[in-house]
Amino acid sequence: MSIRQYRPRRNSRGSITKAQQIILGSVFSIALLLQVAYPLLSGEPLRLVTIATVYWAAGAMSLHGLYAYGLNYALRYISITFVFALIVEQIGSRTGWPFGTYAYDNSLGYQIYGVPLVVPFAWMMLAHPLLIAARRTSPHWVFLYGGAGLMAWDLFLDPQMVSADRWTWEITGRTVPFQPEVPLLNTFGWLLTGMGLMALLHLVLPRERRKNGASLLVPNIFLGWTWFAGVFGNVFFFDRPGVAFLGGLLFGLVLAPYFITLSFGRSG
Repeated sequence: MSIRQYRPRRNSRGSITKAQQIILGSVFSIALLLQVAYPLLSGEPLRLVTIATVYWAAGAMSLHGLYAYGLNYALRYISITFVFALIVEQIGSRTGWPFGTYAYDNSLGYQIYGVPLVVPFAWMMLAHPLLIAARRTSPHWVFLYGGAGLMAWDLFLDPQMVSADRWTWEITGRTVPFQPEVPLLNTFGWLLTGMGLMALLHLVLPRERRKNGASLLVPNIFLGWTWFAGVFGNVFFFDRPGVAFLGGLLFGLVLAPYFITLSFGRSG
C-alpha cells in the first residue's frame, strides 16, 4: 500500500500586483481630479476636461474589471457595453425612441455617424460599478436595480450636459421635474435601455473575482463620489437645487441598500 504525498491545492485566483494597484489608483485619481476641476472651468478647457473625464473614468472601471475579474470579463464588458450603447444611441438620435428627439453638438469630439465616440464610454464608466452593486444587493433583479441606477445617474448628467450645450432636446411634452430642458421620456428611455444592458452584462460576465487583493474600493468610491458630486455640484456650483434634490434622492435610494449590505458584511 503506497502513501501518496499530500500536496496543498494551489490558489488559482492569483493576486493583484503592487504595480497594478498603483496603475489603477493613478488612473482613478486622475478621473476624480478631472471631475473636481469641471465646475471651475469654462470654454475650451471645460470641453476638453468633459471628454477627458469620461475616458479616464471608463478606463479606471475597465481596469478594475480586468484586475479583479480577469481578462475575459474586461474584454466582454468593454465590447458589449460599447456596442450596446452605440446601437442604442444611433437608434435614439435617428428615431427619437426611446429617449425623445435630441441631437449631439460637435463639441464632444469625433462622431460615429452622428454619435460622439465619447458617449458609449460614458455608459462604460458607470455600468461596471452598478453591476457589482446590483449583483450584491438584488441578485434576482440585477437588470432592474442596475437599470434604475443608470436612470437615476442621468438625472445628474443630462441637465449638466444640456446646460453646457453638449446636446439639445426637442421638447414636445412633459419634462423631468426641475429640468424643463429634458423630456420626461428620456428618463423612461434610460430605465428601459439600462435594464437591457444590465440583463445582458449579468448574463454574459463572470461573477466571481479572480484576483486576491482586488477589493471593491475603487468602484465603491466612484459610486459614492458620483452621488456626492451630483448633489454638491448642483447646489453650490450650478445653482440647480432641484436637480440636486431629485437626482440625489433617486440615486441615493438606489445606492443606499448596497452600502447598507456592505456595512453589515453581507457576502456578495
